[in-house]
Amino acid sequence: MPALGFESICPRVWFFMLLYLLVCLSIVLFIPPAAILDDQSVCGRGERLALALARENINSIFEGQSRARVEVDIFELQKDSQYDTTDTMCQILPKGVVSVIGPASSPASGSTVSHICGEKEIPHVKVGPEETPKLPYLRFASVSLYPSNEDLSLAIGAILRSFSYPTASLICAKAECLLRLEELVRRFLISRETLSVRMLDESLDPTPLLKEIRDDKVATIIIDANASISYLILRKASELGMTSAFYKYILTTMDFPLLRLDDVVDDQSNIVGFSMLNSSHPFYLEFIRSLNLSWREGCDLSPYPGPSLSSALMFDAVHVVVGAVRELNRSQEIGVKPLSCTTPQIWQHGTSLMNYLRMVEYDGLTGRVEFNSKGQRTNYTLRILEKHRGGHKEIGIWYSNNTLAMNSTSLDINMSETLANKTLIVTTILENPYVMHKSNYQELRGNDRYQGFCVDMLRELSDLLKFSFRIKLVDDGLYGAPEPNGSWTGMVGELINRKADLAVAGFTITSEREKVIDFSKPFMSLGISILYRVHLGRKPGYFSFLDPFSPAVWLFMLLAYLAVSCVLFLAARLSPYEWYNSHPCPMGRKDMLENQYTLGNSLWFPVGGFMQQGSEIMPRALSTRCVSGVWWAFTLIIISSYTANLAAFLTVQRMEVPIESPDDLADQTNIQYGTIQGGSTMTFFMNSRYQTYQRMWNYMHSKQPSVFVKSTEEGIARVVNSKYAFLLESTMNKYHRRLNCNLTQIGGLLDTKGYGIGMPLGSPFKEEITLGVLQLAENNRLEILKRRWWEGGQCPKEEDHRAKGLGMENIGGIFVVLICGLIIAVFVAVMEFVWSTRRSAETDEVSVCQEMLTEFRNAISCKKSSRSRRRRPLASPGGVFSSGHLTGGGGDPLGAATAPPSRSCAHVRICQECRRIQSLRSASSFSRIPPHLGPHSSMSLPRLTPPPPPSSTNTDSEGGGCGTASPKRPKPKPTPPPRPLPPAKAPTTDLLLGKQD
Repeated sequence: MPALGFESICPRVWFFMLLYLLVCLSIVLFIPPAAILDDQSVCGRGERLALALARENINSIFEGQSRARVEVDIFELQKDSQYDTTDTMCQILPKGVVSVIGPASSPASGSTVSHICGEKEIPHVKVGPEETPKLPYLRFASVSLYPSNEDLSLAIGAILRSFSYPTASLICAKAECLLRLEELVRRFLISRETLSVRMLDESLDPTPLLKEIRDDKVATIIIDANASISYLILRKASELGMTSAFYKYILTTMDFPLLRLDDVVDDQSNIVGFSMLNSSHPFYLEFIRSLNLSWREGCDLSPYPGPSLSSALMFDAVHVVVGAVRELNRSQEIGVKPLSCTTPQIWQHGTSLMNYLRMVEYDGLTGRVEFNSKGQRTNYTLRILEKHRGGHKEIGIWYSNNTLAMNSTSLDINMSETLANKTLIVTTILENPYVMHKSNYQELRGNDRYQGFCVDMLRELSDLLKFSFRIKLVDDGLYGAPEPNGSWTGMVGELINRKADLAVAGFTITSEREKVIDFSKPFMSLGISILYRVHLGRKPGYFSFLDPFSPAVWLFMLLAYLAVSCVLFLAARLSPYEWYNSHPCPMGRKDMLENQYTLGNSLWFPVGGFMQQGSEIMPRALSTRCVSGVWWAFTLIIISSYTANLAAFLTVQRMEVPIESPDDLADQTNIQYGTIQGGSTMTFFMNSRYQTYQRMWNYMHSKQPSVFVKSTEEGIARVVNSKYAFLLESTMNKYHRRLNCNLTQIGGLLDTKGYGIGMPLGSPFKEEITLGVLQLAENNRLEILKRRWWEGGQCPKEEDHRAKGLGMENIGGIFVVLICGLIIAVFVAVMEFVWSTRRSAETDEVSVCQEMLTEFRNAISCKKSSRSRRRRPLASPGGVFSSGHLTGGGGDPLGAATAPPSRSCAHVRICQECRRIQSLRSASSFSRIPPHLGPHSSMSLPRLTPPPPPSSTNTDSEGGGCGTASPKRPKPKPTPPPRPLPPAKAPTTDLLLGKQD
């Protein structure tokens, strides 16, 4: 059979062969992956644009190299729920896809997608966080471009070990974070280090959690949340002053570069996060440019400062899927197959493609892409970034083999940094004597405008530690107190906000302040005290010496004096033993008895006993002695009580205060009391659990108008000008008491605390400042400064307890009494002088003025202490007897002239012998008649008859007819006739006339 040649082939056959060849040459590999997007907004994370860019980039590469074309079917997920996710997958399966990518931010939906893809054996490429807990897959698995939870825990643990942070606090936005960071929690449990876990509530308000962390003084905070919630937590932390150098934040979100924290961070903030973006990728800049261009066209402003991790992972996922399909297509021809959720059909090439996916090696926008046998990403790196103003910087790299390479960072605080040659900003508040303006401060500049204890201490510290400082007054004039939103006012707020490096003033160290700032060792110890004005009481009067006894007591004392005088007089008159002979006559005057208790003496004797001066009158009878003894005992008790009560009264008058303790303040409402607004003293009462202090706080908090003051000077003014007690530190109390003597401290100290130098939390200068303060204390420099500013003043030292002298306002009344007594005595003396000289002038027949002048000369003569008794002569030269009476020149009867002046004789008993002697003296007086009255005178002398003998009724009566009955005596015997007396010894008429021999 002849062979067939080329020419013998049928033209029809040639036609079909050419057609087949053309068809084969025109076949293009169509790769249709599906992507599920859970971000539908145009101005979102840029995932849709990333898919488009990936498609264009791959297709541009395939042109001229292979017959392959990529078309990505995009499906949007409306809700993150199992139903919506299942419904979306049922829409994807009939399309016939080679793989499913996404969703990016819905772990629960991603788990549902993985489960359905496993049933249909369609590869699932994850670009979001790993779901927790993991669902068991029947026969299939997926690959994940997102770092695994285990790797994330290892990276955080490596950072903690690198910076030696043994204690940390974890803030979880969702409960699954403990499963997500299971490896981190296990490491803390094994190392027995402390990890406190706090969960955000449904309100997503992190304030309570941050306050708890601040109170625990935990410096390292791990935040497991998405980018938006992480920003919310950091912003609130900034408001609470928790973004200082003391705090270190580690964020688990992979979108850390997208956080705009310019309003949160400062140069001292320590906020660390992770990033997977590979900035060295050739397409990285084009990728960013395309995103920015898209945002500018469809958005008012760029929603993010750069590409999100999910968009970059979408870009890499498309490249990974295409690369795996191309490798599989080299070994076997593959094709897509429509599937259904209602049938058990599977894609026959799914298992092979999954194996090729695990073998992919690719350098993408997120770095090296490789997978292990479990489909987890391996051999990749995490860039460790630190936020600062205007962006971030890379401080280290973590490798997936758990290796950490760190650069120098502000997290690693260089503790060897010293204060030398540094200029620190010092915030303070005007408070005497700590910081004060100089008198000419307006003419000065800088630190020279200020003086005071704290200013001198700062100069001592600066000289010791070789630094300079600039004093800045606090803006709001407050020491610092927490606000309801968690922020702080005053100097504390300025330290938290890094407006100052130091706070130097009368700055009290409290536990609440210690939670947000650092303090040095105390440079002064003190406590809360009560300042009140000295209680002046009522103004002492001139008769305040009467105050120890009430008017009723003085009245009863007067009545007692009168009663004792009357009883003493009656007892002395009734008792026979009070009648005695004081001067018995040698010639038989033994029967003349006297009673010393006249009415005047009875009134005078109690006065002498009451004044404790005594008198010459001594009681003789038992009755009068009994009265005197009782009176003396009475006066002893009265005088002793008066003396003691007078001393106590004068002392209490100087020291009396209406309040003596905090309990007295709490139990009354007449005196207001308060403290400085926003100070440590107010915080002490607000947080106290002591019942008395709680009542005081309730009063101060609810009192209207407010009892709080803005400064110490305002409080002092209220104390001086009103009924107001000021609660302040004891050092300020002592200082102002030395300046104002009308101020006093009530009671002791309510607590014990100290003043310290405040610094921002985590300040690198804390140790140096503390050592400097201790060195100043050891060298007694602080004590010298304290003496300089506290000693002195116009008030005496409180240690001087010498009694204060009494002034005229206290005892001036007794001088009034003395002066009145002297005036009365002089008045009585003048009246006596006038009365006596007037009578003498009448008797001597001279003028009253002449007699007064003569007597006044004798009275004021300082050289004479004695004088002769003035008497009237018996008769004038012209004296005659008239009508039986001898008269002088003035015509006065002789008997009247010669009669001795009558005097009271109520206290004299005259016996019969004395009466006889008186009769003889009367008779003998007429035997001595002057010569000019001789027997040849024409006048006839009257017959001088002796007075008749006294009757028995008058025998016992007192001379002078006093009318006071005396005790009856036995009737005397008849008196014999008088016997003539010798002339030399007989009494003369001069005795009767009052002239002394």
